[in-house]
Order: sequence, then C-alpha cells, then structure tokens
Amino acid sequence: MRPTFDLLESPWIPCIGADGRLVELGLRDALVQAHELREIHGESPLVTAALHRLLLAVLHRVFGPASYKEWGRLWETGRWDPARLDDYLDRWRDRFDLFHPERPFYQAPDDRVRPKPLNRLVHEIAHGNNTTLFDHHIEEKNFALTPAQAARALVALQCFGLAGLSGLPQKYTDGPCARGVLFLVQGENLFQTLALNLVRYPDGTDQPDDRPVWEASDPFLPERTRPLGRLDLFTWQNRRILLYPEEMDGSTVVRQMTEAPALRLDADVLDPMKHYSRDERRGPRLLRFHEGRALWRDSVALLQLRTPGYHPPRAFSWLAELVDEGCLDLYQTRRYLALGMDSDQAKVRYYRMERMPLPLRYLTQQELVDSLKEALQMAEDVSRQLWGATRTLATLILSPQADTGEGHQPEQQDLDGLMSRWAVDRFYWSRLELPFREMMESLPEEKGEEALETWRKTLRQTAWQAFNRLTNDLGYDPHALKAVVRARGQLAAGLKKALPSQRD
Repeated sequence: MRPTFDLLESPWIPCIGADGRLVELGLRDALVQAHELREIHGESPLVTAALHRLLLAVLHRVFGPASYKEWGRLWETGRWDPARLDDYLDRWRDRFDLFHPERPFYQAPDDRVRPKPLNRLVHEIAHGNNTTLFDHHIEEKNFALTPAQAARALVALQCFGLAGLSGLPQKYTDGPCARGVLFLVQGENLFQTLALNLVRYPDGTDQPDDRPVWEASDPFLPERTRPLGRLDLFTWQNRRILLYPEEMDGSTVVRQMTEAPALRLDADVLDPMKHYSRDERRGPRLLRFHEGRALWRDSVALLQLRTPGYHPPRAFSWLAELVDEGCLDLYQTRRYLALGMDSDQAKVRYYRMERMPLPLRYLTQQELVDSLKEALQMAEDVSRQLWGATRTLATLILSPQADTGEGHQPEQQDLDGLMSRWAVDRFYWSRLELPFREMMESLPEEKGEEALETWRKTLRQTAWQAFNRLTNDLGYDPHALKAVVRARGQLAAGLKKALPSQRD
C-alpha cells in the first residue's frame, strides 16, 4: 500500500499553545486555531521562517487582502474564517500529500541523479563538505526522519538551499532566503503575527499570473529567474527534491532522497521580508547576520522607512500605513523576529533568531528614529574610545617603554593576540543589549533627553566595567601600574569626548 502523509490534516507544524506547550498541527488546524496559539516554533530558525512563508502564501491566496479596509475586517474578526480556508484547501488537497505518486508536495524527480542519504535535506546535519558546528552525524543509511520532520526540512531547504556543485552541468543556486535576515512582525498570538505580515496583495502591482507552486501545472514553467509575484516567491522551488518513504518498524520513515538544481533566482530580486540598503556601485546590499555583532546595533537602518537608499522589510512600512489608515493604534508596541543564518559559500556557520521591541511610533515619527540614531552613535563612539585605551594598555604591558622615543613597539601579532584574549569589545557590547531594548521602549514614553541621559550613564558605566575587568588582574608591578594609569587617563578623556554631557 502506498504511503501517504496529508499535510493539511497530519500533525507536522510545531506550535506553542496558549499554555506554553509544544504541539504539532496540520496546516489547516495551524491556521484555524491560530488565534489560540502563541507562535510557530521550529527546530531551527530556518524552519520557523520557512513555515511562516508557506502559511502566508496560503493566506494571501484565500484572503488577499487587496485593501486596507479588507485587512481591517480580517484584523477585527480576530481569526481566520474556516469555511473560506476549507473551500480553498479542499480544491488542492492532493497537492498537499507529501508522498503523492504524481505531484508530491514541494517535490519533483530528476532522472539524472540517484538516491542519497537524507542528511543533505537538513542544514543542521553534517554532510559532505558541510561540517556544521556541533553536529556529529555521518552520512549513513540508518539516518531517518519521520514524515513530519522530512516535510519541515523540505520546506526549509527550498527556502534556504545554498549554492554549490551538484555533480551535474547545472550548479545549485541560493534559495530565496539563503542570504540575509528575514524579518517578521510578531503579534500577541499566531493569528496576529500572520495578519501583521499579510501585506496588501497584490502590493500596488498587477500580478495576474502569480500563484503558489501547488497550483502550477508544472512548477518549473514558465522558465524564469524572476518570480511571477509574491506567491511564486514564497513557494519558490530552488531544488528538484524527491523523498523516498519506506516502512520501518511499522512506521513510515524517509531515509533517502534525490536532489538536483531547479529554479535560479536573479540576485537583484528584492525579497519583501528582508532589509536592503543602496550601494551606488553594487546595487542593493542585504542586511546580514555577523558573528560577534548583535542585530540591535542596526536598528536605525530598519526604521528608515522614508529615507532614500533604504528598503526596510515591507511589513514595517505596512504597519506604518495601517497606523496612518487608523487600522492600528499608534501607541502600541509590537515585537519583530529576525531569523536566518550565516554561511561561507556552501557551508553554514550558524543560525540565529533575535527578538526586538517595535514601538509603532518609530514607524511614523522621524524624530524618534533620529534620537535612536544618536543613542547608537554614542555607543559606537564609546566603543572606539574603549578600544583605543585598551590598545594602549596592551601596548605598554607588552613593551613598557613603547611610549618613549627609545622603546620598541610590540610585535603586531602579539598585540592582536592579547587584544583578542581580552575581548573587551565583546564584553562591552554584550552588556548593552538589554539596556538598549529598555531605552528603545522608553524613548517614546519619556522626555527624550531623560532616556538618552540614562543611556549615557549606562555607556559610561559599561565602558569602565569592561576596562576595570582587565586591570584588576594585572597586579601591582610598576610597569603594569604605569600602563593602567596611562590607559585609564586616555579612557577618561575619551569618554568626555564621546559623552559630553556626562560628568566624570
């Protein structure tokens, strides 16, 4: 008997319920019960992001919305209409069978390739040259996934597949989400999260041929490198993948798959969930995750909704429009999720998900964005002064006479090595994330200067904490004392320059 796995009814989408427990639901129930669920919570940020895009594609097809008024009615209802969902999903039910004999969900065969172990389906699992950090799986035939796990990995790989060699004349290309950070505005429950990211469709353009992949007679026709519209982009087929189900101990599992390159997306296609800035020579530049740099340090760029050269996530500008139209209260605070990965060519370095507050007044009041920009600039200025003083300290520790005309300078590699071990920059920035969140939320509520003054005090205290953390371990050797005094004086002067309103 042919195995089957109906993604509309079978549990496979991991959600957190109102009671905080993790529950897996079919696609239909995840939408119908969305107002009773907190959020989607996949095994990785990639799965979480990919599942949101899939559900948004369904919702766009069923509900639009084509206008602010339509969106407002959806929002006031507070849940997705089960009858309208059923009317649509029942028409395409066969296309949501993971193991359908003719049109398995999100899959297509390629006769040029042979079945391989399933490791390649999951970014978190090491395979080939992808030695993912902390993973110790090996490519073996015993590695298996349940249908639910395989379905989540399949949706994620179509979004986040990385470019590389395929063993065929055609190379793998990046999936639509492989590079850059994806942003989702988060509501009080899953319904609100999906609704807040359900940007007017079509968004100011005529897209009569746009459709999700399950509606296409052939997912790869017409041949294209640019999506037909948002639905095509959100369900883009970057790979020809085919899963091979089998029975093991009385249950259906997947241990093998075939994989081959499929649709290639032009690099200049702007994804509505990402943030871009304009580079005059290179064109749009993606905001990416960077190791050692938290995303909150780029908060101002995300809020530049009306500044030429910036293309913030479309949901951010959509919220501003909804506020202007009276559909949302200006004085509320939402949150946003930032999800994605950092990779080096075909190797994944790490995955990340960050949450940040989003007071809606930042989306409509430029003066608040300017104040936030001032706050971040102060933090950067203090960081530079702290780094300079620490560099002086390291120099005099390694070469006590380096500040005299006759003293020699330390070797660059020794200096860099000591600075790396001290990691003063990492300590400084890691202590500022929570105070920044608090300042960002309080800035619209308080007198602006009071919030900024509190931030100045925090920056000054944090800089001294980072510096004293180093000097407390240097002992009382005369050379060390000299280095500390010289560096301490440099930092005090630097903080006066960076924080002119703060008394030392």
